[in-house]
Amino acid sequence: MARVGTGKAMSRRILTETQEELLVAERRRLSDLRITLSHLEMDAADQEPLEQSLLQLDELFLLVVVGEFNSGKSAVINALLGQHLLEEGVTPTTTRIQVLKYGEEFARTAVDADVGQVSLPAPMLREINIVDTPGTNAIYRQHEALTQDFVPRSDIVLFVTSVDRPFTESERLFLEIIRNWGKKVIFVLNKIDILESDEEVDRIQEFVTDHARRLLGVTPEVFPVSARLALRAKSASDSLALEESRFQALEDYIASTLDQDERIRLKLQNPLGVGQHLAEKYLEITEKRLGLLQSDVAVMDEVGRQLGVYKADLIREFGFRLADVDNVLHELENRGMQFFDETVRLGRVFDLVNRSAIQSEFEIKVVGDAPQVIERQVGDIIDWMVASNLRTWQSVMEYLAQRRRQYADRIIGEVGTGFDYDRARLLDTVGRAARDIVDGYDGREEAERLSEATRMAVAGTALAELGAVGLGAVVTIIATSTMADVTGLAAAGAVAVLGLFIIPARRRQAKKQLRERMARMREELTQALTLQFEQALDRDLRRINEAISPYTRFVRAERARLVGARKELSLVQKSLAQMAARIEDL
Repeated sequence: MARVGTGKAMSRRILTETQEELLVAERRRLSDLRITLSHLEMDAADQEPLEQSLLQLDELFLLVVVGEFNSGKSAVINALLGQHLLEEGVTPTTTRIQVLKYGEEFARTAVDADVGQVSLPAPMLREINIVDTPGTNAIYRQHEALTQDFVPRSDIVLFVTSVDRPFTESERLFLEIIRNWGKKVIFVLNKIDILESDEEVDRIQEFVTDHARRLLGVTPEVFPVSARLALRAKSASDSLALEESRFQALEDYIASTLDQDERIRLKLQNPLGVGQHLAEKYLEITEKRLGLLQSDVAVMDEVGRQLGVYKADLIREFGFRLADVDNVLHELENRGMQFFDETVRLGRVFDLVNRSAIQSEFEIKVVGDAPQVIERQVGDIIDWMVASNLRTWQSVMEYLAQRRRQYADRIIGEVGTGFDYDRARLLDTVGRAARDIVDGYDGREEAERLSEATRMAVAGTALAELGAVGLGAVVTIIATSTMADVTGLAAAGAVAVLGLFIIPARRRQAKKQLRERMARMREELTQALTLQFEQALDRDLRRINEAISPYTRFVRAERARLVGARKELSLVQKSLAQMAARIEDL
């Protein structure tokens, strides 16, 4: 495990307090954006740039350290950090690329087979991430990861070579690989403490500068240092030894190169630009989806409005049809009143003795075809209800089919996201359910079910003992049972003196009973028909609403989600714009 020393890291801070505040705020805003976009099924092609932008902020400045093993790369890094955190040795101590980041305590994690991450409690790493690499003479397997992943996004490449083996062939070959990236390369000529004189140092420095200039096409900065002496000096707070190590010039150059206002502004602006682009893009996508869902809401509202109109129309029409049934019963009652006036009188006293004849006459003149008419009218009501229900289902189905066609036309090229898939699937499922109900609708079976329920309701309230007789038979029995009570009643008294008083009383009684029974018959029939009508209507409306409810729930829930996302994106977009203005003013 690495040993933690007490020395000082590179003393010069790169970021000011204002810049540090902006960095923290920008990282927080982009993290908020990532969370919001994750709820909107962000495209993988957009996710990668956002992740890279956050990574850029986490490693605001990236220092890549390369060179042969035993050139002193680890010693240079330890000296920069002011602590003995990395192992040093004459044998290779770094076998793969390591990214050094700040952490409260030492920890190692594997990123992949070629890259690991080391967390170190070094203050310098709060502003700079350092990439420690295997020796250039032992990194062929890691060349691709190093040149493609780290060198392109590095701010400085610190090329460490040793005075005892300056500018080796492996170092030259590696420089050829990375020179096309155009990155700033600083040469560190390490281990000057093993040389006898400054003249030797100058001669080797000139050698490295000349070879690097011929290879890179520019004259590089070359810093001769003694990293081990610098670390010992920092640990002991020995300023004279630190000056002798020449390490301060390297630190000052790194800091001055990185803390240029324009460089810091660009480092903050680039990730911010990615965030602003994605916020604008997905805000536009959200608006389009909300527009699409708003038309869905309108369709659902229209279906609801039509069902409301359908219910109101059916209730009104049912009232008219029920009045026709009531009129038949009123007419039957009126004929009964007239029959009793004409029949139950003294002049027909001997006819009243023949009960069967009088009852037969009553059925012919009073009851007549009223039961058949009523049964027919009730059947018409039931058929009308069944037909209305079917027409409503067909109307809903056509609405949904029309919506599917409109939907297909509007989202060509967009199908494939979770939003589009779920929406299309639910709309298709709802439409198919409505179509299946319409295609499998058995009007006769529905009518028979309603008819049976109505007849049983009437029979159950009026004459439960009737059993499985028809509705017309129920009406007939209720009506003629009144006549059974009065026929023959006057026969015994008709030949007596009191007959003059009994017959009118019996007539009044018969008329009263007929009125009462007809009133009860109308009430019970009306209640039975109304109950069946309301139950059938509620059941039909419930089935329709249940059929479309999955899509309705999806539309309303998705709309609420998107409204929330739009609000969040608008806030993030606004805060990013404000931050961009502050960064521009740096």
